[in-house]
Order: sequence, then structure tokens, then C-alpha cells
Amino acid sequence: MRLILMVLLIAFAAEVKADGVKSWNMVSSSVFSVLPTWPGYADPGYGAPLGTATEGTGFAISEQGHIITAAHVISKATKVSVKNSKGEIFDAEPLFISRATDLAVLKAKVKTDQAFFSLKPPDIGSQACLISNSFGIGIGITCGVVSASGISGIGFNKIEDFVQTDAAANPGSSGGALVNADGLVIGMMSGIFTKNTDTNVGVNFAVSSALILKTVGEVLK
Repeated sequence: MRLILMVLLIAFAAEVKADGVKSWNMVSSSVFSVLPTWPGYADPGYGAPLGTATEGTGFAISEQGHIITAAHVISKATKVSVKNSKGEIFDAEPLFISRATDLAVLKAKVKTDQAFFSLKPPDIGSQACLISNSFGIGIGITCGVVSASGISGIGFNKIEDFVQTDAAANPGSSGGALVNADGLVIGMMSGIFTKNTDTNVGVNFAVSSALILKTVGEVLK
């Protein structure tokens, strides 16, 4: 019995690794660090409230530089820049901000790969990987599962339709792309449940792809 269990665990670990690699290869080139300049500060990224990350994350949804991010990352900023995986920094203009859904669209003058959305709700227990700028240290990936979907009433946003995941998220992950095993976006990271440390405890919430498309679809048209 123990041997069978070990074989199953090894097989599961190999599957998770393969899925994570595919998700990373398909989506990472479309993910950006988002650098907001807060009032009273001269440099991008500085001036965020004490205890929070100074940067956020966004991902391109067009090849012309339309970038989805979390509204709370940029809503108070006097200036916004984005940084790609090569370290190149581009000015970005907010085109749309919805505090009710925590969604925002930036436009940067950059040619980029784009991420694609899943058009169906994710299966509970299926693979979920978060590609984000955790703690502002650069774009990376964490993987877990879909814990729940269609979640509302959490209290983060006025309008909520969340995908819950245990894929690790931390300050700086806001606006990150939550993707499935096929490399399709199933949500944008919006909020995490924490205690006093403001770090991941495995209960994290991403705005569903359905709500993203419903909210920003007209903007993109």
C-alpha cells in the first residue's frame, strides 16, 4: 500500500510540474510588473502604504499593449509604468478603472504576446498556477489547485465572482494571471486572506475570467 501511494504521489508531482511548465511557457511572456507612482513620491513603485508591496502585476490581453491589472494597484497613482520580462520599462496610461470589480485596463506602447481566457468555469480541484510579481521581486510562478469557483460575498469588492485557489499569492501578486493547465487565464488575482503578516495562507481570490470579460469587453471593443 505504501509503495502504491508513493508511486501515485510521484506521478502527481510529475503532472503538476509538467502543467506548471506549460502554463509558464504559454503565459509568462505576457505578464508585466506594474510600477505605480503614489502621490508625493517621485519614483515609480514608491509610496505604497506601509506593509504593502510597492509594485503589482498585470497581463497583456492584446498584442497592442492592453494590460489588465488590479484597480487597487493603480487607482491612486499619479503615474504608472510597466516592466516586461526583459527589464524594459514603458509608460502606461489607465484606460479604465472599476473599483467595484477591482479591474483596470492599462495601455502601454509595447508589442507583446497576449494571454487568452478560458471561456468555461474551472473544475474544482483542477490545476491552477499564478504568474505574478510577488513582493515586487520579479515575475515568478506558484501552483496549486482551484479550491472553489463562483465565490461572492467575501467583502473585498462590491461586485464579486471569484475563483479561490491555494496557489501562493502575496503582496505584489495583485493583478497576476491565474491560469489552468492549458495555459488559459481563469482569473486575475485580487485579494488574499491573511492574519497579521500580510502573507499567503493558501486562501486567495482571483476575479473570474467571466467577470473580466463582462467588465472590460466593451472597453477593448
